[in-house]
Amino acid sequence: MKSRSILTVLALLLPVAVMAEEVKVSNVASEFSTYKKLKASKELKQSINIGFSNVTGNTETFSLNGKYALSVTTSGYNDNPLQIMFDTSAFVTENNNVKDNEEYTANLALEQFVIEKWLVYTSVHWLRNTFRNYDNKSSIAAGVGKKLFDDGQHIFKLRAGIAYNIEQYTNDQPEESFFSFNQYLEYTNQLNKVSALYVKVAALENFENFSDDYEVLAVAGLTFAVAEDINVNLEEEVRYDNLPPIGFETTDTKTIIKVGYNF
Repeated sequence: MKSRSILTVLALLLPVAVMAEEVKVSNVASEFSTYKKLKASKELKQSINIGFSNVTGNTETFSLNGKYALSVTTSGYNDNPLQIMFDTSAFVTENNNVKDNEEYTANLALEQFVIEKWLVYTSVHWLRNTFRNYDNKSSIAAGVGKKLFDDGQHIFKLRAGIAYNIEQYTNDQPEESFFSFNQYLEYTNQLNKVSALYVKVAALENFENFSDDYEVLAVAGLTFAVAEDINVNLEEEVRYDNLPPIGFETTDTKTIIKVGYNF
């Protein structure tokens, strides 16, 4: 089972390995446009997504999900773009008044371009999922990144940094806190005016147990507009934790279909 889970993760990683915890699924073309100085002092984007997901791993269920996201782009250091991003999501299933899946997340990030395609970032992440034994899983991170390539259609973006993590569990397992090395890789392909393909790979490695205590997240999706400010998104997510909470599965997957409204 473990070898099959690892192969599943690797299968998603391989297509993007040669290309170099939210690529936005709305307005992908403008979100990843060619780098340039800002012409406007501020730009606000918001989206609401509602849909369904098939979840496997620590739970085997069909869930209702919702997500809200916003980003504000303004003029920052040396008049370079400063982007403030926030999103929150929920996955919930209840049968006969008994929940068999429940997950809540929230993410806040600031991304400041400093010179040409180089940037610095800081972020805060929070997760609660009692079905994965996490009463509270939070982290604060900072690091650097670079937009490796951007021709208006294909965009590659890389970030790496250090994070401080806190994990509190729903059972009697002791709370853990540790520093980790985090890496993020994003690829977007604007297929045409109304559709885009995106891939995201993220990895976390515990400094105290670098070879054994690590997590990998792989996401692949397709978004396409069906009307003005309305899009449909299909997404597959695989999350692998090599040292999960005691008694829990290493691999969780989500197959998601949702409708989004941008405003």
